Amino acid sequence: MENQNQTHTFHVHGMHCQACVLLTESELADVDYIARATSTLATRTVEVCGDFGDRTREEIALELSQVLAKHGYSLSVDQLEHEKNWSDFAVAVPIALLFVAAFVLLQRLGIVNLVNAGDVTYGTAFVVGIVASLSTCMAVVGGLVLSMSATFAREGDKVRPQVLFHLGRLLSFFILGGVIGAIGLAFTLGTTGTFVLGLLVGVVMLLLGVNLLDVFPWAKRLQPAMPKFLTRHALGVSEMNHVLTPLLVGVATFFLPCGFTQAMQVYSLTTGSFFSGGLTMFAFALGTLPVLALIGMSSFSIKNGRNAGIFFKSAGLIVILFAVFNIVNSLAVIGLISPVFNF
Repeated sequence: MENQNQTHTFHVHGMHCQACVLLTESELADVDYIARATSTLATRTVEVCGDFGDRTREEIALELSQVLAKHGYSLSVDQLEHEKNWSDFAVAVPIALLFVAAFVLLQRLGIVNLVNAGDVTYGTAFVVGIVASLSTCMAVVGGLVLSMSATFAREGDKVRPQVLFHLGRLLSFFILGGVIGAIGLAFTLGTTGTFVLGLLVGVVMLLLGVNLLDVFPWAKRLQPAMPKFLTRHALGVSEMNHVLTPLLVGVATFFLPCGFTQAMQVYSLTTGSFFSGGLTMFAFALGTLPVLALIGMSSFSIKNGRNAGIFFKSAGLIVILFAVFNIVNSLAVIGLISPVFNF
């Protein structure tokens, strides 16, 4: 039957990051007549190989779009012009400015110190976790939660899998984040090393923010990602049939492709402390918990909402703000520039 296999390449609409790559590949590979699916973020395309019978390319694209529709993706034979929707900024900019005003007020009152290059930024990690949970960057994790919840719900078990998943996620992020922090201590990062890694965190977050704006397609090519073999193994944990599967899935999410997670992992390395590194990752995971819990209990998804463009542009501007603060403060700490943000 191998000689009946055909290969087609389709354009993917709604693809934003490496999580989208993994999610589209995973969903399409589960289709009975597809033998292989390979997505590419740089070109926003997917190559599918399988026995499509006498279906036309248009019919195949329509059928596979129905498979991906629940995640906000669609396929087409021809490349459509990317819609930048600049008008969304008319609402997104004021929202971001209000966030900046609230941020400065909290800084001045000393209620929360979200940005401080000298200390672990637990507030930053928590807020970044909230933004990440609402972005396409957490598409794979959200998809796993929804799929796992649906599977166990059919067996009449709705609450326990949720509790085990989030318990596994929070504990693993604290422990593995602590291990990363301890590794930073073992390497005895000096001022220069800490500066370089802190600058790297800022650059990664800057790229994430620019990608969330969804107006510069070229920026997607610069998106960092974990090796595919590692993320596929992590995703494969969800296919295990065991009472502790939700717990293991929660642990596996530490290794799934999300630029926000990776930025926080790099930052944890700069702490040089098991406790500080663990708390940084724990705060990040805690920030993602409310939205992931909503996804698990329903089909909640802001990605497919009517105002998704406004939200992502607002989130992008806020993440860019965090990136600029981190970069500028890193430069100030090492003495390359004078302190700028003295709230």
